[in-house]
Amino acid sequence: MSSKAPRSNLFQQISKSARAIWEKAAFRPDIAIILGTGLGNLTKRLTKQISISYESIPNFPASTVVSHAGRLVFGVLGGKKVAVMDGRFHYYEGYSLDQVTFPVRVMRKLGAKILIVSNAAGGMNLGYKKGDIVLIEDHINFMGVNPLIGPNDERLGLRFPDMSEPYSKRLISIAEKVAQEKRISVKRGVYIGVSGPNLETRAEYRFLRGLGADVVGMSTVPEVIVGVHAGFEILGLSIVTDLCDPDHLKPVNIEEIIKTANEAGPRLDQIVEGVVHKLPHVRQ
Repeated sequence: MSSKAPRSNLFQQISKSARAIWEKAAFRPDIAIILGTGLGNLTKRLTKQISISYESIPNFPASTVVSHAGRLVFGVLGGKKVAVMDGRFHYYEGYSLDQVTFPVRVMRKLGAKILIVSNAAGGMNLGYKKGDIVLIEDHINFMGVNPLIGPNDERLGLRFPDMSEPYSKRLISIAEKVAQEKRISVKRGVYIGVSGPNLETRAEYRFLRGLGADVVGMSTVPEVIVGVHAGFEILGLSIVTDLCDPDHLKPVNIEEIIKTANEAGPRLDQIVEGVVHKLPHVRQ
């Protein structure tokens, strides 16, 4: 999808992408899942897999980030039909937010009603440690942009979507029960989305923490805003991959972030699969 494509064409572009996917996989998912940096192993838990590369889907951007495979995987997880984005798009890659969030709209068009979003994030809450899993209970959009700016197509959602509960309390409660059953420690926290791609300075970490944020990252917020606009019920999860204590800040690199995400990933996968398993079937 061209970054200069008019917003008026968005509905047609979504429909075209959905038709192309249905031609390759006659599949109507109940649940859509977006995998963050270093979290691609969840796809190994799917049965009856059908994998479609982003390149073969009309209007899909190409993923350029290390550890993002760039494919849409359909299959069965926890007894439910799921569509998994193995690799996401980021504003810092140079894409418009229409492009970043386009797959969310396509997965809604395919039939998914629940959206599970995961990410790797920096932990600013001093009570967090590397590898912790955080259930996102709210977010702050500090990216300086919003994916809903521009003409609104009522077929896609309301002009002024309510954001009083972007992350479902019901899904958070289910996730906590799953974590307790599996003896996996989880936190609750507020995620703040920034544009990136650089990590933050000491002063910025102090400022962001002062705003009430527990974790910081460069994704998720645009996808959740569009997910709410599209009518999804949403669960968000972060893995704390680096510690952002401004008084004891150490240099970090993407390899370390991916390594931490990979190590914590199996616990996150268990929670996601457990949540999916506990959900009632969306359609009979």
